Amino acid sequence: QLQASGGGLVKAGDSLRLSCAASGRSFNNYAMGWFRRVPGREREFVAGISRSGRTFYTESVKDRFIVSRENAENRVSLQMNSLRTEDTAVYYCAAATLRWAQVGTSELEYGHWGQGTQVTVSS
Repeated sequence: QLQASGGGLVKAGDSLRLSCAASGRSFNNYAMGWFRRVPGREREFVAGISRSGRTFYTESVKDRFIVSRENAENRVSLQMNSLRTEDTAVYYCAAATLRWAQVGTSELEYGHWGQGTQVTVSS
């Protein structure tokens, strides 16, 4: 199971750190990803990290967001800096069974999902 937390209401330019705690002993075996959904739109990929620690970001968050994983704590985090109003969404963490250095960018690759946490960025 995945439990996401850390969302909230912030102003444009502020930072937030999302965290996703995973239960179970096999966290190291999963690539992890962050997705987001805006009402009326499809869920989109935001950032991902492979089992090896390789990362990948969607273009709109490059140089602003940082994804990291703490395997000893069964946790993946998303540090979001310089937030924009267009970052407002429900953010989901997800886990995928992929090759060692592979980062999943499609939600179809992910078989386990957290419940989502709301991030609202005001102007």
